[in-house]
Amino acid sequence: MLTPQALLADTIELSKVNLSRYLVGFDDASSTRQAANLPNHIRWNIGHLALTMHRVAEKVDGKPIPDSDFASTPAKGKFNTESVSFGSKPADDELSYPPLERCVEIYNAAVDRLAAAARALPDSRLTEMVPWPTLQMPMHQLIVRMAYHNGFHIGQIADMRRALGFKSIFA
Repeated sequence: MLTPQALLADTIELSKVNLSRYLVGFDDASSTRQAANLPNHIRWNIGHLALTMHRVAEKVDGKPIPDSDFASTPAKGKFNTESVSFGSKPADDELSYPPLERCVEIYNAAVDRLAAAARALPDSRLTEMVPWPTLQMPMHQLIVRMAYHNGFHIGQIADMRRALGFKSIFA
């Protein structure tokens, strides 16, 4: 039987497949390029999504954002938390972010953590009200919101593909 927790987890896990489809053709050099009139770049998006999923997972499982993937100051192989937080300005600088392959590892770990937290969520917590920055919402809606958030930013990556002259993933 499909439980609400499994459905939430499956929805988050689809984000891995969706992101990987749109990363085809990007490399370390092109993944920090911003296209004209677009707000960010690939590596910023990946770090932002991973950080946001970890922040939601923290509300579910109580564990902190992993030091192995994020730091409060620039560190090799890690995202600087402030450089990918909401409102931060992406830098077109390869050295300001982990290499693309490492970015994807960090993102996938965040997906795995949030999905595992959703699967382990007791029924009693599904409707628990939680703060999310200026809102209060039930836990299940916050997890669903992450799937929408991931899709929104993957849409920005699709826009970047077109603006930077990459071929369609459907070709």
